[in-house]
Formats: sequence, structure tokens, C-alpha cells
Amino acid sequence: MAQSVCVIISAEERGRLTAIVRDRSRPLKHVQRARIVLHSADRLPVLEVARRARVSRPAVWRWQRRYAEEGVDGLLHDRTRAPGTEPVPLTTVAKVLALTCAAGRDDPLDRTRHGRCRGPLVADDPAHLAGAPAATASTANLQALQRPRLRREGRGHRRPLHAPAGPRRRAVHRREVPDPGPRPDPAGPPLKPGKCGTMTHDYKRHGTTTLFAAFNVLDGVVLGRCMQKHTHQEFIRFLNAVERAVPAGKLIHAIVDNYATHKHPKVQAWLIRHPRWTFHFTPTSGSWLNAVENFFSALTRKRLRRGVFRSIVDLQAAINRYLDEHNDNPKPFVWTKPACDILTKLARLPAPSV
Repeated sequence: MAQSVCVIISAEERGRLTAIVRDRSRPLKHVQRARIVLHSADRLPVLEVARRARVSRPAVWRWQRRYAEEGVDGLLHDRTRAPGTEPVPLTTVAKVLALTCAAGRDDPLDRTRHGRCRGPLVADDPAHLAGAPAATASTANLQALQRPRLRREGRGHRRPLHAPAGPRRRAVHRREVPDPGPRPDPAGPPLKPGKCGTMTHDYKRHGTTTLFAAFNVLDGVVLGRCMQKHTHQEFIRFLNAVERAVPAGKLIHAIVDNYATHKHPKVQAWLIRHPRWTFHFTPTSGSWLNAVENFFSALTRKRLRRGVFRSIVDLQAAINRYLDEHNDNPKPFVWTKPACDILTKLARLPAPSV
């Protein structure tokens, strides 16, 4: 593409273009196009026009030609383009939406699945059941549903209420998860176009289950176990389970936080008896450095936040089911921020952070 027209404008059109440039409510693209034409009419070189309008040279040539063909009105609209992919058939969209809105009403443990369209598909995902890829489910949901993952909480009526609460962020490789009771309407009203999911905010706490999890940063496999308490006895039992799962001869470097249980004398004695183990403690308020926190976050969002569980047994079953599904297709978490950038930012702090 190169310059092929000479821009000549009348006094009337110059006034109209000047008004567009000065109009602060105009979209930026309209202002840029008007500036391109005005600067071109002043016989400025293409490079100077591009610099003043803050666009590229091909953009200057494109809008010079558009103005020559259609005038000022041609600068205020974009030409229609052919779609890059074929539109999703309406029958497929209707099927995905129907399955999405109905997901989780029969099985409360799967309530968290409605509206999920990212990540690997599993057997009971709406897109999989409809015979469509995940991108199709995303397109269908955005076309008709009001933010499928949005949840609106409120109180429905005055009888005794029981509702689930999300897990508390407490540790690196273990987490206490509340045992929620049933809500007045466990599944809540179904999703429908223009209406997000609803849940009552009242609940009665019935206890917790403690999830111990060991995340393998190399392949993403998670070894998890739910226990009633979080004392050094349960912690040692979990360490024994990991010890049996890891092949002999491999060194084990465990990243844990500064919770007192992890430094109990009996735990220290266990480490002496198992010399291939090495504990690395995260600094105070630095549990986010541990990759297992990302796994806990995914567990909360995908399985627990919208879940309705009538007992600790149901809660543990949902957690164990999520662990099995995760380990069927494990993926390690990858840091996207280079270490040099993090260390450079820490060096600018007035005082050491650790």
C-alpha cells in the first residue's frame, strides 16, 4: 500500500473535521481519522502525518483513500468484514445453553460446573455433551447469559437456613474447608437469559474438614487427603502417604509455611528418620510463593464456591472427585513474571521484605 490520492478539502468539510477533532465525546478513532485528513490537506509528508496522528503509515494511506471515496461520512464508520469463522449454529447454541442452565440441579456436587467453558472438557461439561468445543460454549454463554459465573446472594424466606462457605486461606499444603449444610433451595433458580445464578447468604456452620495437598511442580500431580484435624499426628500421616507415593531414591523438597505444626518436635524427628526430605519454609505472609496456593484457588472456584453439600462426607467426596479429575490431566503452574523482574522490583523497596 502506498499513497495514491491527493487530499483536497473544502472549507465546509474542514470545519466539520475540525469540529470532530475538538469534540471531546468523540471516539478516539474518529479523531485520529479527522487529523489524518486535515494534516494531509496541509501537504505534510506521510511520516509527519503519521507522527502527529499517532498512527502507522498504512493507516494514513487507508484513510486518505477512504476520504477520497466516501468523504467525511466514510471516516465515521468501519466497513463490514467477513467473519473469520463460521457462526455457531442456533441449534448448537440452544443445546449448550439448555445444558448450562440445567447443570448441577440434579447433582449438587456439580453445581459449580454451570457456565464453565475454560480448561479441559470432562464428560459432563455442557459443551462436551452438546458435541461442541469449549470456545462454542463460551460464545453461546456470552450471547445469552448474564455472566454465567456471577452469583447474586440474598435471603429467600425466614425458616432456618444452611449454606456453604468458602475455604479459608490458611496454609500452603493444607486447608480447612467448612462443612456446609443444605440451603432452603439448594440448587437455586436455574440460570436463564438476563438472570444470573442466585444463592441465599445465610448459613449455619457444621464443622470443617482439613485438606492436605502436595503439589508436584514438575508435572502438576496433586496428592491430597482429607482429615478431621490439623495436628502434628495428621501431618505426619500425610507425610507418610507422600513418602509411599514418591519412588525410592528421589529427593523430596517440600515448601511449607511457618505453621507451628510443621515445626513440631515429632515432625522434626520424622525428618531425621527420612533424610531424603528437606523442608523449605516460606517467609511470613509469603504463602503465595507456593504453587499449591494456585491449586487451592482453582479448587475453590471450580468445585466449592457454588457447591451445596449436606454433610462433611459429601464435601470430602466432592474434593476427592476434583482431585481425581485434576490428576487425569495434570498441568504444572508456570510463572509468567521473570525472576529478574521480581528481584529488581524488590531491590527498589526501602527496607528488605524478608
